[in-house]
Amino acid sequence: MSSCTLPSATAPHLPPILEKPGQDILRPDIEWFPSYKVYKDRVEKLRQLHPNRPTTLPQGWPAQIDAERVWSGSDFKSEDDYVFHFSSEDVAEIELALAFFKSLPGELGPDDVKKDTFPLPSLGSRLEEVSRVIHEGRGFVVLRGLQPDKYSNFDNILLYLGITSYIAETRGLQDFDGRMLLHIQAVVEDIKKHGSMPNSPYVARAQPFHTDLCDVLSLYALDVAAYGGESFLASSAKIYNEIARTRPDIIHVLASDDWIFDEPLPKPRPRLPILPPPPHRLALLPPPPLVPAMTELQAEALDTVYFLAKEHAVEITLRKGDMQIFNNFAMLHARSSFVDDETARRHMLRLWLRNEERMWPTPPALEAVSFECYGDNEYRRNMVWDIEQSPPELRIKHRRASCA
Repeated sequence: MSSCTLPSATAPHLPPILEKPGQDILRPDIEWFPSYKVYKDRVEKLRQLHPNRPTTLPQGWPAQIDAERVWSGSDFKSEDDYVFHFSSEDVAEIELALAFFKSLPGELGPDDVKKDTFPLPSLGSRLEEVSRVIHEGRGFVVLRGLQPDKYSNFDNILLYLGITSYIAETRGLQDFDGRMLLHIQAVVEDIKKHGSMPNSPYVARAQPFHTDLCDVLSLYALDVAAYGGESFLASSAKIYNEIARTRPDIIHVLASDDWIFDEPLPKPRPRLPILPPPPHRLALLPPPPLVPAMTELQAEALDTVYFLAKEHAVEITLRKGDMQIFNNFAMLHARSSFVDDETARRHMLRLWLRNEERMWPTPPALEAVSFECYGDNEYRRNMVWDIEQSPPELRIKHRRASCA
């Protein structure tokens, strides 16, 4: 399957958003990182309570997805199966392109970095093949061989944009202040001062499997942690195939229009190959009081996705200078916790990207989000490029933002 749009299915109607705060809500036992024991106990309990669940897939849903992006982590014999190594000649060509860009007349900035202002006559064609792998192949690549300590932060950003422009040239907006690039670092915030915890990209704790709001996600490792911080990618098509083969009833639950979200979503909801956009999950803080509970069936479905992603994920240990680039529609990603010290402090530059020629079709219900990210909107007109770090206020949930 080349498209991420699939037919719908029906499920029992869930209660409407509660009108009065303070009501006691009985919620499923579901955590930020699910407990396998709780999950298995729930599976057995629901098997007894719902013995007549569907045994066939919803009409029109494929019994199996056959594509290069169907893989398990065990399929990769070594990291050489997915790492693209820059040769010394490649690095020299990148540095020549950087010098060419900086020699151009006028006051050019990061947004002016394009294929024609960052010429890579030899490497460029091979990066086009990397783009094909991301959009039509296994879905991810790690580019390796740069030494970011050789360059200033500004030059690292320029060469990062120059290289990725050959893979996916359109850059997505990452917040409503106009930021086109984020510095992902663990920060120590004064919790009492701000009244909230830092957002997920800015903490050292582990992140469970999830997706972002973009087409293609890219990370450039300016530095890595002293310990931990491994990256995990899981093929959503592989997860779908496993659920379709063993638990078709869960596809019915995942495909339902009756999921509860913190904010209303347009209908019809997007139909991704494996699961709906993440509903509110009990994390470090309790859910808002007006958000009803998900059902036990939904909790089971989410944890089924999680444990299959964990089982079939590939673990990637990024090195300083690596660029990890993957198709956000084709997989889920996660990260282990990490520890920084005086000699090593994890610092990633994140881009949200799109290749206008190779992009997957945008589901109708995601068109508004897609326009916010990639469209000519009021937020993009205030374009911001942070060179040294993302400002502290982005790390606290004090306002609505696309990424934070």
